[in-house]
Amino acid sequence: MDGKVARWRKSTSILGQELDSMADLISFGVAPAVLGFACGLQTILDIFVLTFFVCCGAARLARYNATVSSLPKNSSGMITYYEGTPIPTSLLLVCALAFGVFSGRFWGFLEDQNQPYLPVSPFKIAFEESEIWGGKFNVFQNFFIHPFVFLYALNGALMVSRRLRIPKF
Repeated sequence: MDGKVARWRKSTSILGQELDSMADLISFGVAPAVLGFACGLQTILDIFVLTFFVCCGAARLARYNATVSSLPKNSSGMITYYEGTPIPTSLLLVCALAFGVFSGRFWGFLEDQNQPYLPVSPFKIAFEESEIWGGKFNVFQNFFIHPFVFLYALNGALMVSRRLRIPKF
């Protein structure tokens, strides 16, 4: 929306561009990684991949800001393609997490029989490693990883790809 307003006003600024990138990094980089962590992707290798994902998002946005002036533009002054996938594609990860939570593949909500009814929350969260979508695999001795986290790795790698060119509509 901010880009449309800037084009409508026929004015842009470097500060606005950087603030937009920072907002995108938080909304589409940090937030999906935090949601993944909250859904149980909490092994040391999971955290490494989630950090990789956030760093790829930051690198993708930094590269875009640095190269936007040299990318080919159409007659209205808009770039014709993105190098790598745009960072908002991480919404697909958030949708997958939401579906997993909704279908019980990440969290289990059980009635707490030992506690009296609490008006705030009559449920307790029963979190078990076996409930995470795809389980977990032992990579090294005492180092586990959840297969679902590879979707984060794939999304991050696609964001920083220089060969992948996505047409901008």
